[in-house]
Amino acid sequence: MNGRTESDGLTDREREALHEVELGVENLHRAHGHLVSFHHSTGRAMDHLATAEELLREAGRDELANRLRDDHLPRGVVPPCDGEGATAGRWSYDILEKFQATFLEDVVAFGDRVHDEVADGRRHVAERRQEAAWKERARTE
Repeated sequence: MNGRTESDGLTDREREALHEVELGVENLHRAHGHLVSFHHSTGRAMDHLATAEELLREAGRDELANRLRDDHLPRGVVPPCDGEGATAGRWSYDILEKFQATFLEDVVAFGDRVHDEVADGRRHVAERRQEAAWKERARTE
């Protein structure tokens, strides 16, 4: 059946498309959470390495301390893009901010547009239909 239903006024394909957009946006929010965790874990790791630099220096291991200071602490977690200098690598906050301000923001806005145009702004249409069916079944069986 691909006709409009009386319960929500949507076709099966519209409802399925809305559900897939919702799942896509929800998974991007999960990815965002993973990036936040990545950013925090990277920051903690760098704090430990900064402490190790001090301790190595105090232990008379200046060459190793200098390597941490010069080669590892200032560099980004992702290598530089082609044409950028060796110290132009991306830091974790930069990856997080770029993801938030571009891809995530754009796809969330697209999801909002789909919901506005297809379902008059209603969300979780497929889940609401399933909920209503399960409640009806519980009352009648």
